[in-house]
Amino acid sequence: MTDVVIVGESYGENEARIKEAFVGSSGIELLRMLHEGGILELTAEDQSYIYKFWVDRDPRLIDMVWRMHPEIYRTNVFNLRPAGNKIEDLCGPRATAISGLPSFGKSKYFRIEFEPEIDRLADELLRQDPNLIIACGNTACWALLGNVKISTIRGTTHLSTHTVRGYKVLPVYHPAAVMRNWEYRPTTVADFIKAARESKFPEIRRPKREIWIAPTLEDIREFRTRYIDNCKLLSVDIETSGRAITCIGFAPNPSVALVIPFVRPSKNGRNYFTNPTSEREAWRIISEILADPSTQKTFQNGVYDISFLLRAYGIKTINAEHDSMLLHHALYPESEKSLGYLGSIYTDEGSWKRMRRTNTIKED
Repeated sequence: MTDVVIVGESYGENEARIKEAFVGSSGIELLRMLHEGGILELTAEDQSYIYKFWVDRDPRLIDMVWRMHPEIYRTNVFNLRPAGNKIEDLCGPRATAISGLPSFGKSKYFRIEFEPEIDRLADELLRQDPNLIIACGNTACWALLGNVKISTIRGTTHLSTHTVRGYKVLPVYHPAAVMRNWEYRPTTVADFIKAARESKFPEIRRPKREIWIAPTLEDIREFRTRYIDNCKLLSVDIETSGRAITCIGFAPNPSVALVIPFVRPSKNGRNYFTNPTSEREAWRIISEILADPSTQKTFQNGVYDISFLLRAYGIKTINAEHDSMLLHHALYPESEKSLGYLGSIYTDEGSWKRMRRTNTIKED
């Protein structure tokens, strides 16, 4: 059993020479990022082989570096080099597709003649039985997850659904893409830091949260008394539609949260509360919570939320202490700042926007 299997796309020029994965310049960058992420340690001997590669251009030198780290197994979806050195050269129309596998893009299907490569990959993964598969780039994500949108799924763990099922997969940018787009590098190193943690166990572990949804007024009062009134730091977030707030959430600690909706998603925009008196009472409680000077508040893009609450509802927020978006931007001004991105970097949550399966919520 191997802790980590790294799956790439196909052979490049150097890989095709010796029939091994990641033995060219992108393989060197992959080794360096794995080192910075804490997955392997590049020794002085490793560095000497890498230096010799730049002098001699012999991919066997990089292969020797990999072989000194047997805790990592490397392979590709296709252990061959496309004729035009483009993965799309292996694609054809739907009539020629490998059965049971999705398209690689609009009207692009990997041809049936390459099905033995998928079978070979499945055999390798089952034989290695890893705790974690690191899927580098769109082709690896296609083969394991049936998804080719690496920018939206990278950084969070998923269970494999194609080629082999039930293995933990962490998508990351392909090192060749990193070399073409250097701004991807800090994100990819951060993903490898997560991979170092995830490689210690085979199952997906998510943080346990208790989230109160569809609360009654009594639920709101109880949650406030039990969790909010004495908390030191309260996370606040709103969702808006036009000039209205559709819901507001409060989290007094990492394990419990309250979501107060004002619109019923399944009722085409009908009010969540059944009468104006109940809704006014809910807003009164919210106003008291936000105006409490003894509780620090933290937001994500709080400049928007705080101004929206004041402008649209006349609700003042007192003691707004932190903004996770601005804190992250101060540390890493070159990276993305969306909540989804921050979640992929700083938490072990899944991609919550991809968890949503329907636009409606059943009453029961």
